[in-house]
Amino acid sequence: MARTPFRVEVLTPEGEVFKDEVEMLSTRTAVGSIGILANHQPLLAMLDPTELRLYKSDSDIVSFAQGEGYLQVTGEEALVLVEEAISPDDLDTGDLRDRLKEAESELERCEEDSEAERTAQRSVRRYEAFLRIAEGGGGGQ
Repeated sequence: MARTPFRVEVLTPEGEVFKDEVEMLSTRTAVGSIGILANHQPLLAMLDPTELRLYKSDSDIVSFAQGEGYLQVTGEEALVLVEEAISPDDLDTGDLRDRLKEAESELERCEEDSEAERTAQRSVRRYEAFLRIAEGGGGGQ
């Protein structure tokens, strides 16, 4: 079923990774999964690491491994500001497993309730989500 398209822009600190019209955007916020269609109410949400899916149509889906960030929906457009947005084809499972082990080791060394612990926890969540995406399991939505 065709839906009304709306503009979506995905930005990382390195620059723009996607700018086009889509029928639906699917991601994970800090409080759960969300799907955005045209004419959505204005929204500002914190994003968790997951698989970002941009539906240009039911059969044309652009996906990214999405790091933490923010989603802003206003009028007929959505802005996704994230630390990382990587094509699933560019993910290396071996590298991600190594990074996850490093992050888990760092977490064990951190002082409880410290900023270093919170940073390590975010890294563990990101690498776990990216590894699920790389292995074809999606982002846990």
